[in-house]
Amino acid sequence: MRSGIDLAAIDPTARPQDDLFRHANGSWLAATEIPADRGRYGTFDVLREAAEAHVREIITEVAQAAPTPGTVAAKVGDLYGAFMDTDRIEEVGLQPIAADLAAAGAVRDADDVISLLGRFAREGGGALFQPFVNTDDRDSTRYVVYLEQGGLGLPDESYYREDQHAQVREAYVRHLERMLTLADQPDPAGAAARIMELETRLAAAHWDKVTNRDPVRTYTLVDAEGLADLTPGLDWTAYLQAMGAPDGTLDAVVARQPGYLTAMAAAVREVPIESWRDWLRWQVLHAWAPYLSEALVAENFDFYGRTLSGVPEIRERWKRGVALVEDALGEAVGQLYVERHFPPHAKAAMETLVGNLVTAFGQAFDGLDWMGEDTKAAAHAKLAAFTPKVGYPDRWRDYSALEVTPGDLVGNVRRAAAFEVDRNLAKLGSPVDRDEWFMTPQTVNAYYNPGLNEIVFPAAILQPPFFDVDADDAVNYGGIGAVIGHEIGHGFDDQGSQYDGAGNLRNWWTDEDRARFTERAGALIAQFDELEPADAPGHRINGALTVGENIGDLCGLAIGHAAYRIALAGQPAPELDGLTGDQRFFVGWAHLWCGKAREAEAKRLLQIDPHAPMDQRANIVRNVDEFHEAFGTVEGDGMWLAPQERVTFF
Repeated sequence: MRSGIDLAAIDPTARPQDDLFRHANGSWLAATEIPADRGRYGTFDVLREAAEAHVREIITEVAQAAPTPGTVAAKVGDLYGAFMDTDRIEEVGLQPIAADLAAAGAVRDADDVISLLGRFAREGGGALFQPFVNTDDRDSTRYVVYLEQGGLGLPDESYYREDQHAQVREAYVRHLERMLTLADQPDPAGAAARIMELETRLAAAHWDKVTNRDPVRTYTLVDAEGLADLTPGLDWTAYLQAMGAPDGTLDAVVARQPGYLTAMAAAVREVPIESWRDWLRWQVLHAWAPYLSEALVAENFDFYGRTLSGVPEIRERWKRGVALVEDALGEAVGQLYVERHFPPHAKAAMETLVGNLVTAFGQAFDGLDWMGEDTKAAAHAKLAAFTPKVGYPDRWRDYSALEVTPGDLVGNVRRAAAFEVDRNLAKLGSPVDRDEWFMTPQTVNAYYNPGLNEIVFPAAILQPPFFDVDADDAVNYGGIGAVIGHEIGHGFDDQGSQYDGAGNLRNWWTDEDRARFTERAGALIAQFDELEPADAPGHRINGALTVGENIGDLCGLAIGHAAYRIALAGQPAPELDGLTGDQRFFVGWAHLWCGKAREAEAKRLLQIDPHAPMDQRANIVRNVDEFHEAFGTVEGDGMWLAPQERVTFF
């Protein structure tokens, strides 16, 4: 039997007792350079590149087969072909966005601004706020519109106020000026300064990343009249008309950050219209730059790639073309991907794994000494209501209403955006579609959706090192088993634990149990606040931002290991490649987080990413008793954490 351990990645000079991450991945780290078109590179990226290559093969084969015009196959080929036709793109220049730039320069008042933003919302342009449709957090049987803060060109509100980002702010203003100059817009230098001033005002009203993780604070349900009270002076009727939204769209709205909406409305009323013209022109250029001439593409990458993430080279054009097709027609390509790259026996094996993980979770609840019986009963009820989705949807998306025209790149992107707007708005007033997927089968990732209480594992993640149908159970349970446990764990982390089994935001905990849970979460926050990533030494992790994912990791490890024990059915685990079963489990976990990042990208991710850096995700095992038992750690080892300092949830 193969162990499934990547022996070539292991660094025998690094003891697992001192640094599990470096022991499991050190040789790979030493031998691997981050590709020039990436800010970070690791296990997920290797698999994503493989999936990307597979999708490219599908797209090119479909296009070369000369499909009948109007078919989904033809749409896939025509969209990709339009993106790859650089001669045509250079020939048309700014023509595809000329009307947008003219409209931006012609706004006269607040009503014009909000109306133009409605048009942008339909066609994929920039936004002061992001509308989206989702299940109502307080009533999962219906859909409502959510409004999310927006309007910023920098990654996060902190970039506009913290001293550490001063150089980025200066580079951003230069970028604004260059983009406006390339597009022959008036007064580029003055406009850049005015845009920065306006965005700084908007940023001051933004809620920070940690606050935005609170599902209760970010839920304010209003009707159309309540929305008008929150945003005095904004003509929402004009916005909806320009967006092509049906009457009643805003009859129920969840304001994610109500204070921002009020401040934004005040800015629309109070900021001079000249500044809004500048900002709207910038929104046009920023939204459409990836689909325009090489000069605009290069300038856009220079700031958002090189400056923010330290990436030396832009991704090859075919990769960007594949990404566009994935965004617009992802499930159409996914259907072919599954046929070629996801055998039925892999799905069956995964369903068995999921079943063992759910069983292990139920047993874990029963053994908790910090959770009372009433809360345990509610937790069991939520677990019983979980819906697992594996591989691909049971019903594929219908793209018949999407029009794709050969040679019309920007037009195609506009129509793809409008198709998505119409598809999502059509949900309002309709029964909740519990079969919908929010990732394509070729996506290397997984997710938990609290509103539907579901865990979803696309086909592309179900391959080594996450899952190898022919490998030893230990590595599979340390890999995809821990990932499954992680996603189930999100149903019981600091956010997901506030939703019940039906997907409703409701407190099902006793006050005493919630207090004990919060105490443990606080200890985990404090633990990570003291940690630094290997790729950005001297910079600390934000424990409050990453706590949900860190809880998920600890749940994944605890439940993945318990499920592994279930799979052993009382039989002893064999020793393979000189490792016991438990040792292989933890090395398999560490392999998942094999990777490295450029320093600029590592720093950027510390500001905005709710996941801890890769090395610290691997080494979170210092909290797990079974890890210390498996490797015989002692006080003084790098991975040692005294038993009373270890944070556990299950």
